[in-house]
Amino acid sequence: MQHLWRRSRFRELLAVLLFLLFTNPRIGWAQQPESKLVGLNQAGSASARPVGNLEDWSSLSLANSELIPERPLLGEKDDNPHFTRELLQVKWRQGDPIDLYVIRPKGVAKPPAILYLYSYPSETEVFRGDTYCTNVTKDGFAAIGFVSALTGHRYTFRPMKQWFVSELQEALGSSVHDVQMILNYLATRDDLDMTKIGMFGVGSGATIAILAAAADPRIKTIDLIDPWGDWPDWMAKSSLIPEGERPNYVKPEFLKKVEPLDPVEWLPQLKSQHVRLQQVLDDSVTPRIAQKRIKAAASGTAQIVAFDTTKQFSRAESGDKLLQWIKDQLRLASPPQPATQNSRNSQAGKQALESSSVQSNGVPSNDVQSKHDE
Repeated sequence: MQHLWRRSRFRELLAVLLFLLFTNPRIGWAQQPESKLVGLNQAGSASARPVGNLEDWSSLSLANSELIPERPLLGEKDDNPHFTRELLQVKWRQGDPIDLYVIRPKGVAKPPAILYLYSYPSETEVFRGDTYCTNVTKDGFAAIGFVSALTGHRYTFRPMKQWFVSELQEALGSSVHDVQMILNYLATRDDLDMTKIGMFGVGSGATIAILAAAADPRIKTIDLIDPWGDWPDWMAKSSLIPEGERPNYVKPEFLKKVEPLDPVEWLPQLKSQHVRLQQVLDDSVTPRIAQKRIKAAASGTAQIVAFDTTKQFSRAESGDKLLQWIKDQLRLASPPQPATQNSRNSQAGKQALESSSVQSNGVPSNDVQSKHDE
């Protein structure tokens, strides 16, 4: 029971992140009566499109997978003086509907959009907060919220021994494909600026952001907080893993399966995106040795900022500073650049967009430490 409890609780860093985004005075809103996501599409008729079953989790690209989207279901739409928020259910995989929040600022016809993906085991409740939505849409940006595979409402019909880490190839591979499928859907809406797409990821969400950016050139900017990675060292030393299970995850056969999904291999290839890597050095979920390898992999392409403690991170990123960098990068974004030829999935974004359709570098704070302890 102890290891199950450890899996289910939020990490201190994630709690700090959410606190920073919830610190504005609460603003009331007129919410329409809550409606459940029933099996009807926006036109009121039952969806008739099949859901694909073929998926290659070892590849970042959608080219070897057959994910056919159903028509999105609109669950509810809320109206606030500062933003509108839609809860939709999207689905392209049997037994895995995804709750997708599309939060748009008022008065902006086609805002840039930032995808928000927090670390396992986060839930979607954060996207229902009015203060949170006000903060993420401030300055004219849309926010897209969801959770990764095998997380929150997406963890169903599984034996308890199967969880995000034990099924890491599936969890990461599916989620990277989800990001591309979500971008395909957003491109059909015509109310977002698809030339200015960013992604804000924390922990496992930051890992997925790295892999998704390598697969899909539509993602122009990523802001990463303590990504998981360097799998041999991470599996051997991460505090997230129960000791009784650890031997399973350091076996060569397990590491071989997740090797193609290691952000250490992909960070150096992100040459056409703006990347910021933020690391909190007292985070035991990603051990120090893995943090160093991730930092080394990012050193040629990313702005790197390190904090000794979670408290230091909280102080440095208080107020509006947490999201200012990614918003600034998107606001000043140059025209899209071609993906690097070295990327094994440089055409993934184009392939994803054509595969199916659906209806419907700043200066660190003085508090920041610029390098790891040797």
